[in-house]
Amino acid sequence: MVIWPIISAIGRTVWLPNEGSGHSFALDTYKFFFTDQYSLNNLYVTLWTTAVCAILLVVVCVPIALYLRFSSGRLAAYVQGLAIFPMFVPSIILSYAFIRVLGPNGTVDLLLNSVGLPKIRSPYLTPWGPVIGLVWDNIPLTVLILLSGMGNVSNQSIEAARDVGARRLQVLWYIILPRISNSILVAVSFTVLGIFSAFTLPYVLGPASPEMMGPYMQRTFRDLNDPTTAITQAVITFSFCIVFGLFYVRSVARNRSP
Repeated sequence: MVIWPIISAIGRTVWLPNEGSGHSFALDTYKFFFTDQYSLNNLYVTLWTTAVCAILLVVVCVPIALYLRFSSGRLAAYVQGLAIFPMFVPSIILSYAFIRVLGPNGTVDLLLNSVGLPKIRSPYLTPWGPVIGLVWDNIPLTVLILLSGMGNVSNQSIEAARDVGARRLQVLWYIILPRISNSILVAVSFTVLGIFSAFTLPYVLGPASPEMMGPYMQRTFRDLNDPTTAITQAVITFSFCIVFGLFYVRSVARNRSP
């Protein structure tokens, strides 16, 4: 169900019909993609969005996971509930809420106008629009993966480090981060795979040009009626995703090794 469609897609992009009645091996669709500036711009903005989202998710979710690991009580329960809440919000609802709050004449603009402050430049329909939406949408999975990795951090090891005079930053750098580095890698891999192939949030919140690969493939297939080029874009996208997939497989294999 997975391998055969991949092989079939690659075959359809390299085994092209001739001007006559037969087919022959050709890389014309790939040559067009890597020589077309618009296609390269779309690939670049996808890579940029994915990298920025991955960095922001690590920066945001690691402190949340650390707090949930070493805290208890009602406040920690509220924080955990807020961190998991985006998992139950559909992307289209998130997009609508984003537009109503941060879009032109949205809630933020109305509040600023009510106190006599100038409007802010809305991230809606800019490259930062999908970044904000995708980060918020991927917080639950990232936090859950990091919390799972926090199980490798024992209280005894932290107490032992503090007994010998280690400060909080030293405990974080030498005790906690080395033990959750594998979980961070897994979280980043899942995040990259999800964001790189995202469609709804980039389509609704992002600019019309350049656009991320998900909307670009859909528009090429439906609006331009060019399935071969769309499949070529999908194969190129898969080629980037498989690199991060290999990082995940390597991480799992390293955990299983004695």
